[in-house]
Amino acid sequence: MSNEIRVRMAPSPTGLLHIGTARTALYNWLFARRHGGVFVLRIEDSDRTRSSEEYVQNILDGLRWLGVEWDEGPEVGGPYGPYFQSQRLARYHEVVDDLLARGLAYPCFCTREELEQRRKEMQKQGLPPRYDRRCRALSEEERARLIEEGKPHAIRFAAPDEGGVAWEDLVRGEVQFENNALDDFVLMKADGFPTYLLAVVVDDHDMRISHIIRGEDLISATPRQLHLYQAMDWERPQFAHIPLILAPDRSKLSKRHGATAISEYREMGYLPEALANFIALLGWSPGDDREVMTREEMIAAFSLEGIGKSGAVFDIEKLNWMNGVYLRRLSPEEYVERARPFLEKAGLSTDEAGMGMPALQNDDYIKRVLLLEQERAKTLSELVDLVEFFFRRPESYDEKGERKWFQREGAAELLAAAEKKLAAVEPFSVEQIEAAVRGLAEELGMKAGPVIHTIRLAATGRTKGPGLFELLEVLGREEVLARLAAARGHVQKAAE
Repeated sequence: MSNEIRVRMAPSPTGLLHIGTARTALYNWLFARRHGGVFVLRIEDSDRTRSSEEYVQNILDGLRWLGVEWDEGPEVGGPYGPYFQSQRLARYHEVVDDLLARGLAYPCFCTREELEQRRKEMQKQGLPPRYDRRCRALSEEERARLIEEGKPHAIRFAAPDEGGVAWEDLVRGEVQFENNALDDFVLMKADGFPTYLLAVVVDDHDMRISHIIRGEDLISATPRQLHLYQAMDWERPQFAHIPLILAPDRSKLSKRHGATAISEYREMGYLPEALANFIALLGWSPGDDREVMTREEMIAAFSLEGIGKSGAVFDIEKLNWMNGVYLRRLSPEEYVERARPFLEKAGLSTDEAGMGMPALQNDDYIKRVLLLEQERAKTLSELVDLVEFFFRRPESYDEKGERKWFQREGAAELLAAAEKKLAAVEPFSVEQIEAAVRGLAEELGMKAGPVIHTIRLAATGRTKGPGLFELLEVLGREEVLARLAAARGHVQKAAE
């Protein structure tokens, strides 16, 4: 193995790209970029029943969306391909044949039912449930006879049963396992497909992987894989096992805690740079108090020494805060470009008039609407609800607001006076609108607050939102007057 830094991510396409898998990919990518190395993407699709092309595409799309581009792998190529396990079967059989020839592996004819029964018996006796190695004791003649009879069989590794195996983990320090705690694990299944334990070692060796950065849930696989490296006389890579991402209750993060797939966060309107920044800090620290970091800053600061040993809690509120920070940092043009697809998906497009709206809305209107909410929005999908009233006239009014502002004495008269006052505003600008509304309050002998709240409820159907004078200017005089008239009619009808 050369001194070149080569790392990899090897997801199984048996589900959507998980937030934990994405973080592991990001750590590998940051490590490679920090040291001028190579980041390899490899698809472990040896599980024929659960793997699908749909999941492969979800993984590729998700990583690209996050900005985790691979140097070698699917759709990119490279000198050590192919990068799909299903296309590397001949290579796995070659390694297994070599191990068989040297007596370091053997055929196992035990059926699944037999193995399950023995496992239960061991558990009853308080013993660790593992393979009892009975097929290892078969003679060559017995093995040949069973194979000749066509009896299905897997291939197991003949693991040493004395001594131990150890390695210096780059995150967790020295890790040791006793060999008598390990069993003769399966290398090749009866269907001719490799197990994870075999394929990952062969692939990592063939692709010259120097560092394996992966989740701590795979620590128990490492001693078995190290036995394979030794059996094949291959140089072992360095290992770094990173802590898992935890739910708020400190259990392993799962679907029962909410969204776990990268594509779900994309659909919810999180920015990829914000999500990447957030997940990078789930277990890693740059060594100071920085939280919002550019990709370049993360690359410059990233180190395996900065990864902790304990799990990090996925805090959705912190993600929302961070995403809001990134949203506010976008230029007006980029902000609108990213937000617009969410409006169109919700039916608030510029191609059609909104429900009850008198005219088509143009690009300038869309931009002005979105910029009003740039300071408040935490996600792009949240914008849809925040700005919907700009495209659809209120069909109902906030219940509490209606009781407080529409059911008070003189509400209809106030709305009528507001119509008259705003109809005369020229130009229909923020400054002139504010002057008119505050002037109306003085004329009516009222505080400005009740007047502002009543007009807001009439114009938007809500009690909260962007500044009243700004939103009225964006809606435009004609639309504002139409909404005030509709609200006045609603108040009068309710009072009858």
